[in-house]
Amino acid sequence: MGCAPSIHISDSRVVYHSGKESEDSSSPHQTSTAPAQQQQQQGHPVSGLLKSASTASYKVRTNSSKRDKKENSQNMEAETQTGRSAVKGSVREVPFGPMRLHQDQLQVLLVFAKEDSQCNGFCWACEKAGFRCNITRTPESALESFLDKHHEIIIIDQRHSRYFDAEALCRSIRATKPAENTVIIAVARRHGDRDEASIMPLLSAGFTRRYIENSNVMACYNELIQLEFGEVLARFKLRACNSLFTALEKCQEAIEITNEDHIIQYVNPAFEAVIGYQKSELIGKEVTEVPINEKNSDFLDTINSCIKTGKEWEGIYNARNKSGDSIQQNVKITPIFGQGGKIRHYVSVSRPSSDNNKVDKTCERVQAESQTDIQTCRHKDRRKGSLDVRSTTSRGSDGSSQRRHSSMARIHSMTIEAPITKVINIINAAQENSPMPVAEALDRVLEILRTTELYSPQLGTKDEDPHTSDLVGGLMSDGLRRLSGNEYMFSSKQAHPIPSHLISSVSLTDIPLRITQAMENEENWEFDIFELEAATHKRTLVYLGLKIFARFGVCEFLNCSESTLKAWLHIIESNYHSTNSYHNSTHSADVLHATAYFLCKERVKQSLDQIDEVAALIAATVHDVDHPGRTNSFLCNAGSELAILYNDTAVLESHHAALAFQVTTRDEKCNIFKNMERTEYRTLRQAIIDMVLATEMTKHFEHVNKFVTSINKPLAAVEENVGTGTDDDSVKIILTSPENRTLIKRMLIKCADISNPCRALDQCIEWAGRISEEYFAQTDEEKRQGLPVVMPVFDRNTCSIPKSQISFIDYFIMDMFDAWDAFADLPNLMQHLDNNFKYWKGLDERQLRTLRPPPE
Repeated sequence: MGCAPSIHISDSRVVYHSGKESEDSSSPHQTSTAPAQQQQQQGHPVSGLLKSASTASYKVRTNSSKRDKKENSQNMEAETQTGRSAVKGSVREVPFGPMRLHQDQLQVLLVFAKEDSQCNGFCWACEKAGFRCNITRTPESALESFLDKHHEIIIIDQRHSRYFDAEALCRSIRATKPAENTVIIAVARRHGDRDEASIMPLLSAGFTRRYIENSNVMACYNELIQLEFGEVLARFKLRACNSLFTALEKCQEAIEITNEDHIIQYVNPAFEAVIGYQKSELIGKEVTEVPINEKNSDFLDTINSCIKTGKEWEGIYNARNKSGDSIQQNVKITPIFGQGGKIRHYVSVSRPSSDNNKVDKTCERVQAESQTDIQTCRHKDRRKGSLDVRSTTSRGSDGSSQRRHSSMARIHSMTIEAPITKVINIINAAQENSPMPVAEALDRVLEILRTTELYSPQLGTKDEDPHTSDLVGGLMSDGLRRLSGNEYMFSSKQAHPIPSHLISSVSLTDIPLRITQAMENEENWEFDIFELEAATHKRTLVYLGLKIFARFGVCEFLNCSESTLKAWLHIIESNYHSTNSYHNSTHSADVLHATAYFLCKERVKQSLDQIDEVAALIAATVHDVDHPGRTNSFLCNAGSELAILYNDTAVLESHHAALAFQVTTRDEKCNIFKNMERTEYRTLRQAIIDMVLATEMTKHFEHVNKFVTSINKPLAAVEENVGTGTDDDSVKIILTSPENRTLIKRMLIKCADISNPCRALDQCIEWAGRISEEYFAQTDEEKRQGLPVVMPVFDRNTCSIPKSQISFIDYFIMDMFDAWDAFADLPNLMQHLDNNFKYWKGLDERQLRTLRPPPE
C-alpha cells in the first residue's frame, strides 16, 4: 500500500500528493524534481524565515525503512478495507442544530524542512484517513501553499530550529484571514528524562496544540482523527455561524438575544431601527424597557413565569423607544437550553403591531393613571427577572432572597457609560473574529485598561433635567474659571487649637445619662444622630467617636491612651464649622456611624483587616474637617487660596486630609499616631488619605464602575457556579486582594458620606433641608460677589427641594447603593431608599417645593 500515486514538487518548492492511489501500488512515492529543488540543492540562500545555518534537503521520500514498512503493513491490514479508505474524497454531512452542513475532504499541510520518519508517518496517516496532503520544505512555500488551498490542518516541524523558526511561521500564518479557523500543530522533540517544556510559548505563537514526536503511523493517524472530530469539526461549525449571523443581520424582524440574567448579548439592525438605540448602547446591559400591558399590571411576571419554566411565550406588549414613544409589538420569546439542561439564553423576535395609534392613546391613559408607580418602581420592577448576586448563597433566608433587589442588573442598565466601557466592548467584539495572536494581544490590552484610571464617564444629564444638570455641574466639576479679582478667603486659615478646658472633660465612664441614652442603639441603622446632637449641644463627634472607637479597639491598635484619643476628637471637632448647616461635626458623626455600621457587615468583615477598619473610622471622622460650606466649583471660581494651592483639583478633599494630619501631629497631646511603628503608620496614613480623596464627587462613577467590574461581577460569577469545590477560595481571592480591598474601602466611605437618602424618612428630610440651605447660601454669595452661579436651581426663592432630591437619588444614589447592597446585603437601607424616593415624588406630583406638605 503506497502513500500516493504521484508526488509533485512545484516551482515554489511545495510537495503535493493527491491522496488517491491504486491499492496495489508497491512504492510510497514516485518522484519528479522541479527547478526550485535543483537550485536549493546547489546551495542557493533561502530568504525570509528560513534559517541559513543549514540548507534543507528537498529530496523526496522514496522508500520507508523496513521497520516502518512492517508497522504500516501490520496496522493497516488490521482494519477492513471498507473503513475510512472507502470514503476517500467524499463529502461528509455534518449536523449543526437544524442545519445540515457538508464538509469536503480535509486538507493537511506538512511543513518539514527535511524528510524523516516523522514526516513519513504523517504522510501515511493522511493516506489512511483519506485526507489530501501537501508537503512543503520552507516557510515561504508553506505560506504560499496555505493561501492557495486553505488547509484545515497544518503540521509544522518544531524540532529543528536551525532550518526555520516554527513559531515565527505560525504567527505569519495566523496573521492571514484564512487562518482564522485553521488547526496548527507543532511537532516537538521528545526530551526523555528532561523536564517537560512549557507549552505556553507555542500557544502564544498561535499553535493549537503540541504533538510529541512519534513516527508510528497509527499514532499519527490517531492524532489526525482526534483533530478531525475535535478541533476541526468545532471550527467547521463555527464558520457556519457566519451564515446564521448574516441571516440575523438581514432579517426584517427585530431580534434580541439575552443571557439567562436578561443581559443583552445581541440585537440586529432591525431591532436598532425600531427601538432607536445603537447596538453599542445595548450590548452588555439589562433589558432596559419593561413591557407594560394595558390590561394587566402583572404582565412582566406572567412572561417571566412562562419562559423560566422553559416554555415559549407569545403575545403583544408595549415597548418604549429612545425618543419616548410607545410601540406596540407582536413578540415571541423563546428560552434556549444549554449545558446542564439549564436555560442559557432567551431569543426575542418581534415586529411592530399595525395598531400603534390605539397604543399611543392607551399608553397615555395608563401613564395618567399610574405615573407615580411607574416612576418609583421602575428600578425595582426592572430587576424582577434579573440576576440576584446573592441568590445562590446561604447568607440570607428565603424571604430575604425574595426581597432582594437585583442590584447587579441595575448596574448593567446604568444610563451613564464611561468611554472606556465602550472601548472594552468594541475590543471584545473584535476578539471574536481575530486570529489567536491578535486575540491574545487584545487580552493584554483589556487587562491594562481594566486596571488603569480610565473609568470616568462622559458626564451628561438625564432628560436634560435642570436639577440634575446643576448637581452635576456643582458636585462633579471644578466650575468655570474667572480672570477677575474676586477671591474667596477661608475664614479659618489656621487650625483651631484645643480648648484647654475640654481636654479632660469627657470620658466613657462619666458621660451624662441623657447622652448615654441617646447612644444606646448606635449599632443600629435606625440610630438618630439628631437626638444625639441635641443632647450634646452639637458635640456629637467626641461622644459618638469615643464609643465607636472603643467598640473597634482603635486605642489598642494605635497603642495610644483614651485621653489622647479624646484630645484628638476634640481638636478635629473644633475644626468643623458649626455655622455650616450641613458640613459640620454632626455630618461627620453621621458618616462615622454609617462607616461603623458597614464595617460590621459580614462581607466587609471578610474583606478588611483591622488596619483597614481603623483607617476607615479615622477617615470618616476627618473627611470634611474645616469644610467652608462651599463646593469645589465655588472655590475654583472664586480663586481661593486652597484652589490655587491644589491646582483646582480635589481642592477640599486634599485640604481635609492634609489638615487632619497637620493638627494631629503638631501636638503630642492629641497625636494618636505617635506610638506606631513607622511602616505601619505610613500604610495607615495612605489608606486614610485614599479614602478621604475618594469622597470627591468628580470620580463618583469611576469608583462605582470599578467596584462593579472588579468585585460585584466576579463574585456573581463565582456564586453562580456554587458547588464546584473552589468557590470559597475564589471568593477569598476576590475579597482580599490588595486592589479590591482598596476599592471596597472607597465604596464604603462614599456610601457612608451620602447615605442620607437611605436613612429613616424624618432624618432624610432633615438632611435634605440642611444641604439645601447650604446650597442656597452659596448661590446667595455667588450673586453678591458676581461669581458664576454653579447651581442656579438652588435659588431659595424658586428651588423645588423634592425635585433636587429626586435628581440626586436617581443620578448618584440608586446605582451606587444597588452595587453596595449587592455586596454588603442592606435590605433596610434599600427599603428606606424606596420609601424616601416615593415621598419626594409624591410632593413633586403635588407641585410642592418644600420639605414637607402643608398641614391639613
